[in-house]
Amino acid sequence: MRLLFISDLHLHAGDPEAIRRFIDLMDGEARDCREVYILGDLFEAWIGDDDDDPSLAPIVAALARLARTGVPCSIMHGNRDFLLGPRFCKASGCRLLGDYERIAPFGEPVLLTHGDLLCTDDTRYMAMRAEFRSAQWQRGFLAKPLAARREIANSVRQMSTTEIAAKDEYVMDVNQAAVERTMRDFDVTLLLHGHTHRPAVHRFSLDGRPAARIVLGAWHGPPQIVRWDETGYRLETLD
Repeated sequence: MRLLFISDLHLHAGDPEAIRRFIDLMDGEARDCREVYILGDLFEAWIGDDDDDPSLAPIVAALARLARTGVPCSIMHGNRDFLLGPRFCKASGCRLLGDYERIAPFGEPVLLTHGDLLCTDDTRYMAMRAEFRSAQWQRGFLAKPLAARREIANSVRQMSTTEIAAKDEYVMDVNQAAVERTMRDFDVTLLLHGHTHRPAVHRFSLDGRPAARIVLGAWHGPPQIVRWDETGYRLETLD
């Protein structure tokens, strides 16, 4: 049985087609998998586990149906949904991972991460990330009414869009030195991540050993996913 890896779906009410594709995947192919991994940014925004946006309920329900079939689903925080918490996990049946997760599907070690921690050249983003992930900021944000949180989330997204348009391409991509340092730290020659929205398989040498970095694609266009079975991994377009 294969494993399924997806990332950067950015699901929201304004893109019902992406929501439909996700639900079809969870109710279809995912049920034949050994395990499903979502490597961050399942949602375009997640303002807290008490979010009452009705457009999000079918997404959580699809995950819960998958869990009831016995297929484990693990999820990471992305830069858009880092407030996913215990209530979400209980409702969806998902297991929440840390920023890095080392697994060995079919005996081959691979390091999973969302990918934003590797974009060290984007110092502005890294500073904002540190602030938003702090316990103090999150306590203050979650104490606000839902309407206020939605306004803040919209403002942050608009600011992010403006800043991205002004940044050089290399700044928003991963830093190769950070990639290699992280892979050494976790003793792997294979890394799988999302975040950059640049699906590809990058091959390079790490301390004299063949290494690879697999990048999942976003779902703004044809969804790019990774299927992994006994024959190895494949970066493919979701039919």
